[in-house]
Amino acid sequence: MMPVLNAEPPAAERTSLRVEGVDSIGIVVSNLDEAVAFYSRVLGFEPAGQTFVEGGAHETLLALPQLRARRARLRLGDETIELTEYLSPRGRRMPSDSRSQDRWFQHIAIIVSDMDRAYARLRGAGVRHVSPGPQRLPDWNAQAGGIEAFYFEDADGHTLEVLRFPPGKGAAKWQRSDDRLFLGIDHTAIVVDDTERSLRFYRDGLGLHVIGESENWGPEQERLNHVAGARLRITSLSAGPGPGIELLEYLMPRDGRPYPADARASDLVQWHTRVVVADADLAERRLRERQAAFISPGVVTLHGRTHGFNRGLLMRDPDGHALEIMER
Repeated sequence: MMPVLNAEPPAAERTSLRVEGVDSIGIVVSNLDEAVAFYSRVLGFEPAGQTFVEGGAHETLLALPQLRARRARLRLGDETIELTEYLSPRGRRMPSDSRSQDRWFQHIAIIVSDMDRAYARLRGAGVRHVSPGPQRLPDWNAQAGGIEAFYFEDADGHTLEVLRFPPGKGAAKWQRSDDRLFLGIDHTAIVVDDTERSLRFYRDGLGLHVIGESENWGPEQERLNHVAGARLRITSLSAGPGPGIELLEYLMPRDGRPYPADARASDLVQWHTRVVVADADLAERRLRERQAAFISPGVVTLHGRTHGFNRGLLMRDPDGHALEIMER
């Protein structure tokens, strides 16, 4: 069972810690070469370097003994994902009965310039559908009307989304006109049990800003998520540079299963969001005051800078989603 966060600290404390941005979204894969090929050839990501991780400080950071792993960073526009194949210890595969309302659900929303072309590309690649096809959200929904979206899976069962914003919605950069089909990552979405509890963590604890809210329901939403009777409270948060974090609370149905209590960093179910802070020690103190759940024992110093970072910690949000909090 995940810990309940303390009541809000005084205002002076709330302003002490601020996330400076989201560096990347981490995804565990079973075969790095195949995953890099899929994300590059089908979705337009560009390789941005590979590393081999073994033992030492990384073992402590991830709480994984006998660690050996291969990692690849891939960029799409201004945003980055990090794919990791754990050679040791090998993790468990994605649960075959995963559903969009289960609280281990996390995806990235990839913005496209043309939904018809993007869907044709994905069909040609033989992806497994989650949605029956692209869905256009209805105009009665002032916040989401006109948005086109489609859920599908990669070879490891990770849900991904392609999304197209109509004029007047989304960040201005998603409206630019060029020849690219896949433009970048707008956000990573996570399922939460209680939006207010998550806001106490992400907004009040880490200092992210709420930039949008909506309540979505109806046949289009049900088809998009492949969840009968789906009614969602959606809250969009921004940390500044990098993808946003979107909270998905299923108001209906309320049968989403909790994050596996025994999940490890090498399990395919465990994505992580890497956020940047100026002071990792301050982040640790503030999070311990809020009784957050830590995966690493505390702040870990990495020997040799890893993608520009030299210190950090790994912990969980109130629903179990992993966050890697790193200091440059």
